[in-house]
Amino acid sequence: MREEFDVNLTPDDMYRFNMYHTYHGFHGIFSIVMAILLTVFTVMNWGKVNLTYSVICIFAILLLLFFMPLNLKNHAKIQLKRYEALRNTQHFTVDERGVTISQNGEEATLEWKQVYKVVETKSNLLIYSTRVNAYVFPMRELGTHRDGVVALAKEHLETYRLHVK
Repeated sequence: MREEFDVNLTPDDMYRFNMYHTYHGFHGIFSIVMAILLTVFTVMNWGKVNLTYSVICIFAILLLLFFMPLNLKNHAKIQLKRYEALRNTQHFTVDERGVTISQNGEEATLEWKQVYKVVETKSNLLIYSTRVNAYVFPMRELGTHRDGVVALAKEHLETYRLHVK
């Protein structure tokens, strides 16, 4: 089996990847837990403490809930501006060997034994080469190739590395 397709990443694709990656890691989970704890503390102590403390807590809650997503949105735009490889069309071939990316006459293959994990989200299929780096395949670009790519991943990877629907 062999699947070939092109990927053109947009800032929204990178933003969704960054959001998934961040909020499924320690920093994202920690910021959500802290925002919840601060909200509970603020509500329980409203009127019992100086108004300044309540305002500081509200500011901290807003910072925890909105700073990271806004920062990630900005970071996604910067990534696409900075890295020409992400801006240009990437051609992928997924086959028995692994995932091969071709661009500007150059080619690189990530063999199946080197794949860290494969994750499917609502909007992307992510093939991680390390804990932090992944090939991002937007579902709108993947289209009918999704089933073939997932079938190849299931054939070559252990089940604990697969997080697909």
